[in-house]
Amino acid sequence: MSQKPESAIATARYVRVSARKARLVADLVRGKGVAEAQAILAYSTRAASEPVRKVLQSAIANADHNVGLDVRDLVLSRVTVDEGPTIRRFRPRAQGRATRINKRTCHITIGLAPASALSQR
Repeated sequence: MSQKPESAIATARYVRVSARKARLVADLVRGKGVAEAQAILAYSTRAASEPVRKVLQSAIANADHNVGLDVRDLVLSRVTVDEGPTIRRFRPRAQGRATRINKRTCHITIGLAPASALSQR
């Protein structure tokens, strides 16, 4: 009676990249196949592509090892980038003032599902 889950998820939390910049990379790979997404991330010049690529690798490993899905058939069904907490630092400025520097973080989540499961919906 135990039903096999249809998807695998991986999350990276508190990544030191702003959510706005990471979303630009996430939009490039959303809905693509695993091999195509890996190629796009490998050759992307954006700094946020590295953490997104690592989360994708983790999701692939989760799908293979934990869920037992065929890696060649997987599609990125869910790619979300949410804001994390902001680390605040202060920078000295002229005439004794200080301005705040926001060091933003984000949470990156990637969900993989078989292409056949997405076409049935």
